[in-house]
Amino acid sequence: MRNRIGFTFLIIALLAPGIGLKAQDKPYQDVAKTIIDSALVNQKAYYLLRELTSQIGGRLSGSPQAAAAVEWGRQTFMKTGADRVFLQPVMVPHWVRGPQETAAVVNSSQLGTVPLTITALGGSVATPSGGLTAEVVEVKSLKEAEALGEKARGKIVFYSRPMDRRLRQTFPAYGGAVDQRVAGPSVAAKVGAVAVLVRSMTTRLDDVPHTGTLHYMEGVKRIPAAALSTMDSELLSSLLKKEPHLRVHMEMSPRWLPDVLSYNVIGEIRGSEKPEEIVLLGAHLDSWDLAQGAHDDGAGVVQVIEALRLIKKLGLKPKRTIRGVLYMNEENGLRGGLAYADSSARKGWRHIAALESDAGGFTPVGVGVSAPDSIVKSIARWSYLLKQINADRIGKGGGGADISPLKKFGVPMLGLRVVSHRYFDYHHSALDTFDKVNPRELELGAATMAIMAYVLAMEGI
Repeated sequence: MRNRIGFTFLIIALLAPGIGLKAQDKPYQDVAKTIIDSALVNQKAYYLLRELTSQIGGRLSGSPQAAAAVEWGRQTFMKTGADRVFLQPVMVPHWVRGPQETAAVVNSSQLGTVPLTITALGGSVATPSGGLTAEVVEVKSLKEAEALGEKARGKIVFYSRPMDRRLRQTFPAYGGAVDQRVAGPSVAAKVGAVAVLVRSMTTRLDDVPHTGTLHYMEGVKRIPAAALSTMDSELLSSLLKKEPHLRVHMEMSPRWLPDVLSYNVIGEIRGSEKPEEIVLLGAHLDSWDLAQGAHDDGAGVVQVIEALRLIKKLGLKPKRTIRGVLYMNEENGLRGGLAYADSSARKGWRHIAALESDAGGFTPVGVGVSAPDSIVKSIARWSYLLKQINADRIGKGGGGADISPLKKFGVPMLGLRVVSHRYFDYHHSALDTFDKVNPRELELGAATMAIMAYVLAMEGI
């Protein structure tokens, strides 16, 4: 009797979920482990990032470096063994920074002439020849700028609202401050300002200015606009409290050139059973010109390439097509993303999901999903595959700028989630260099994308 009871308990244990049937209950577990092992051992994404950043560097749309990056991307996709590699033409803007970027307080009774560290905002017009000198008026918001009225006429408007350090996540902090950079110049121009200074979009206190695109409003005079380092922003604010008639001299020499033909770079692994259904992995190939564009978005580019390489190298045969898209012109126009969406509509491409990496090559913590709750739940059921690297937080809220034009077609938007506390230390600045990227963190992000792409290509949504 004792033996029969023991045998009965043994059978129950073997049949219990998560014990005897663990392998059956958790499909793709071994595949996920193999993908992660291969990524960490080979460190291919890290080597690719070194190529992209050290051999090509900053890749602003329209530049020779952007053209070189397109060819690099095409050749690198081919080396992965992708079943198909092709270029998608797109006309992109061509803005050139120019050699002159200087500013200084010129009449401080306390300090005399004080140099300020600036960089032109992307798309800014130049100052007049020889620069401009004007009094500075400080505001904390677009509403405050609008309310200045005649008080702003002939002056430099200084937007000084910092990113909110109290927020636990840095992207909402960025979103809460970036309107000053994007719309601030035109809002100031409407009330007669002659130029704009904007506190850099970073939580870090340093002397490195961070650029980024602005958008001039139609029918509003275009005035020069520059980012001011956070340390100099603090200094200027403190001086203005004591000397409200402080004057600043600015000189910048950016210029616009005619649009340039460029390309999105596309590589794919063709699905074995449903090739017409596509799982898209996306990142943007262009970057700002101040540094190497390592985190923004070289990291995402090599993660997309490495995800395809891992799947191909390991001999995996996805049922649906996995397509990697390296978009051009995310930083100052989004024309690559718009062109891809237009082609998708015309050619009838059917995307079941789109996953973007554009938050830097930091430690992955999961995947955000913008889709109906039922789809979020369906995707989240695979979170156990990422638990072994603590990247299993799959929940509501995700996507990316380049894949966003596909949303109108009902495509679920996914975004790689990472630990983002350091991202805006480097974002859009001269600090965004290869040495800031940790190889293990980068490779784990690539593995996360490969696992998600493969399981979605196998099982659908």
